[in-house]
Amino acid sequence: MTSSEASSQRIPPFMTLGSARSNASNQPKVFDFPRRDDVSRETDVERFDPLDNDFDDSSPIASQLVNETKRRERLLGRELPRPAHTRIMTVANQKGGVGKTTTTVNVAAALASAGLHVLVIDIDPQGNASTALGVPHHAEIDSIYDVLINDFPMSEVVQQCPDIDNLYCAPATIHLAGAEIELVSLVAREQRLRRAIDEYVKFRDANGQQRLDFIFIDCPPSLGLLTVNAFCAANEVMIPIQCEYYALEGLSQLLKNIEMIQKHLNSDLVVSTILLTMYDGRTNLAAHVAADVREHFPQQVLQAMIPRSVRISEAPSYQQTVMTYDPSSTGALSYLEAAAELAERSVG
Repeated sequence: MTSSEASSQRIPPFMTLGSARSNASNQPKVFDFPRRDDVSRETDVERFDPLDNDFDDSSPIASQLVNETKRRERLLGRELPRPAHTRIMTVANQKGGVGKTTTTVNVAAALASAGLHVLVIDIDPQGNASTALGVPHHAEIDSIYDVLINDFPMSEVVQQCPDIDNLYCAPATIHLAGAEIELVSLVAREQRLRRAIDEYVKFRDANGQQRLDFIFIDCPPSLGLLTVNAFCAANEVMIPIQCEYYALEGLSQLLKNIEMIQKHLNSDLVVSTILLTMYDGRTNLAAHVAADVREHFPQQVLQAMIPRSVRISEAPSYQQTVMTYDPSSTGALSYLEAAAELAERSVG
């Protein structure tokens, strides 16, 4: 591999990786428009080519397909630059149901599918990120709890995700539910995750493993010690914001807490990325919320927005991300766009 090839990877927007559990060969398959019998509920239309000159795009569904095809063409062949150093991102919002875990696993999967090396650290006791990535996380599994409380090396708990090469996960188990209390009495309780990550990075380097390009930390919907550990370990914060009014109410409190972390525990922490999720273009409220967030945070908000999507919601029930569950869906396309935009912001 040449130096130019090693420093950038290409996105395969017209290829699907398939699931390692459903596709034994795990070979890429050429993207095709859905057939009538297997079309998703998001695009339940007859099979046709939306780029055909005689195609009528006057209907809403047809217009949507034309738009999606153009978006895929813009991604075709785009190169994702490798960051100069490992980017450690905490995905946080104390409000539940805004898409933290969904964003974490799908952005990570999109980056890994483009050839970057990505680790997801699940510190939510619910373990939903571990589920979506197809990683075992029952009570008997060594997990991030053992890293934080029992000083296990992270190398002993990190697992390879079955569906996508270069994607790894440090799973969460139910034991994390009591970790908040157990951390209170420990020495350097806010810095334990940061030290574990530093040691794991050194371990990979010492063993000749590829440097990680991104580390995503999926937080619980609270601002307790687990989330504080995530803030202390990271260089950047990604905030998913649901396009509804309540999501804006908690944003100011979250930013105040991040400011406190910056002053007292981690001066390098920055809010680098805001992603609008669950966007419904049919409502004025979603448009107004999106406009307000972009007005107040013009540099942080990604242009890509994540729509409400049946396929995104269905994917975790099959222990997959939407990137492998339905790569041709609108949700997968949106997360691919978000991942590409995020990676390109690392240049310089």
